[in-house]
Amino acid sequence: MPGRFFDEWKVGDRVEHSISRTVTETDNLLISTLTHNPQPLHIDHEAAAKTEFGKPLVNSVFTFGLMIGVSVNDTTLGTLVANLGYDKLVFPKPVFVGDTLRSESECIDLRESKSRPNAGIVTWAHRSFNQRGELVCECTRSALLLKKPQ
Repeated sequence: MPGRFFDEWKVGDRVEHSISRTVTETDNLLISTLTHNPQPLHIDHEAAAKTEFGKPLVNSVFTFGLMIGVSVNDTTLGTLVANLGYDKLVFPKPVFVGDTLRSESECIDLRESKSRPNAGIVTWAHRSFNQRGELVCECTRSALLLKKPQ
């Protein structure tokens, strides 16, 4: 089991996730259609060409989902009770088809669960960067994790 238990985390622990991913046009089209998002800026090359970006932007739901998805193996796989929330989600730079994204997670807070003696709450800062090292997505995430079995 690759995920870590609550009591295996320390504030300041940072994980650079080994999975990186080059975003494809199919990724962008699928997430846009799966979520019923008809925004021309994502799916219409002609309309997007008339914007300041000059080409379609990757749907931010994909960028966010990829950032969280690649973190699971190193953070919560097999130890998660529940995700409690995501906060401060920002997209400082746009993502385009062909960009390669890498992500990292940093433990920024730990606290015991008041209602579950076998679990605790971990908060991470998740960050995703493009191939130029530019921050493209960031958020905080709190999750209820199991403690290591005695």
